[in-house]
Amino acid sequence: MLTYDVDIWSIRKRAGRPKPWELRWRVGERPHSRSFKLKPQADGRRAELMAALRDRQQFDEETGLPASELASRTSPSWYEHVTEYVLMKWPRAAAKHRASIAESLAVVTSALVTSKRGAPSPSVQRAALYQWAFRAVRSPEGAWVQRHAVEQPPEDVRAALEWIAAHSIKVRDLEDPALLRPALEALSLRLDGGKAAENTTRRKRMVLSNVLRYTVEEKGLLTANPLPRVDWTPPESDDEIDFRYVPDPALARSLLGAVRDSGARGEHLHAFFGCLYYAAMRPGEIVALRESDCTLPPNSPETVSEWGELLLGESRPEVGGGWTDDGMSYETRGLKRRKRGATRSVPIPPVLVHLLREHIKRYGTADDGRLFRAARGGRVASTEYCNIWEKARKAVLSPREVESDLAAVPYSLRHAGVSLWIKSGVDPAEVAARAGHSIAVLYRFYAKILKGGQQHSNNLISRALEEGDAP
Repeated sequence: MLTYDVDIWSIRKRAGRPKPWELRWRVGERPHSRSFKLKPQADGRRAELMAALRDRQQFDEETGLPASELASRTSPSWYEHVTEYVLMKWPRAAAKHRASIAESLAVVTSALVTSKRGAPSPSVQRAALYQWAFRAVRSPEGAWVQRHAVEQPPEDVRAALEWIAAHSIKVRDLEDPALLRPALEALSLRLDGGKAAENTTRRKRMVLSNVLRYTVEEKGLLTANPLPRVDWTPPESDDEIDFRYVPDPALARSLLGAVRDSGARGEHLHAFFGCLYYAAMRPGEIVALRESDCTLPPNSPETVSEWGELLLGESRPEVGGGWTDDGMSYETRGLKRRKRGATRSVPIPPVLVHLLREHIKRYGTADDGRLFRAARGGRVASTEYCNIWEKARKAVLSPREVESDLAAVPYSLRHAGVSLWIKSGVDPAEVAARAGHSIAVLYRFYAKILKGGQQHSNNLISRALEEGDAP
């Protein structure tokens, strides 16, 4: 019980004792005392208690401690606290978000330690936290628990978790916001020490902010969120796409042809890559595409130049079986950054209409109507379409270009498609809507191209103004 009813008495000396200097005080109805070898030690402790009284702190009747000391003594470690946070968030979090929380907290927790002496290697610490401490599994009783509570981890992982548990700072220590600086520095870097992308740093910082808000508002372990009080700015990084390595329309078409000519799986996934380029879809959206999502004009000479439409409403991004409830390597969810049930309409040009129509005619669909299946059924894995893409690059590019970042990944086709729309003069708001971007994201990633379009618009306006001034 906390109370302001406190008396602190003078120090007395008791001769013949190993610790002769005794400090006594009373909290409520309970007396307390502590003995010291030296009088200056007793004086120092008495001064601390008197300072707490002057600060109008309450004292705990059972322990005799000021409220601040009691909170510090009973404060959980950061490691204990964020483990509890992960288990609290897990049941309602999407698989991607679960992995993001674990990744972010693995970085932060490795930095919030009292000492580096005897620390495991950074890679072992990161793996131990990411894969074992901050990943939940079902216990035999059906409750969500830390993975290492159910499965036996490797010896180096077990040792790393024990070290982190022993050296993690107390949550209460974060009343000093300066202690957060090493964590912020860590989350702005990659494992190799290079600068992380701006959106990666921002995402990880958001996870940290959410944890600290939970710490303050729900758990009451801190008086205020210390994060806004840290004078820290992440290292500058450039999220803008490097368009030197984005394929132009001629190269994109050549790569699509090489995919088609790479063998039976390339033929099956030819339209898959067509969706990446001509509709600027994300891979997770393409693997979820069903025949019922496609509105294709009839196959006749009169409609050969007509556009079709895709109505997207589902995505199946890869995330890894350890983060999903059912152990599948992907998550079935709504569109990125959209409410579940929201849809996005994407008009598609005649070339993609033809690709999709021919694909459906030749391969049919899966039992659930999906257009694209893995070689053994199921979701097309990234390893499969990335292998096909690498074969296509080697068939089209020079050896020097293959070693470069030119069209380095299949996602380059999505960048190429969006770039083509912008260069063609499509309104940025329409480009963003078709690609499933926000306007802000579009301008952050495609700034150079958009600025070029702005100059073209300026020229049109200038021409109109000059015509208006003409007599």
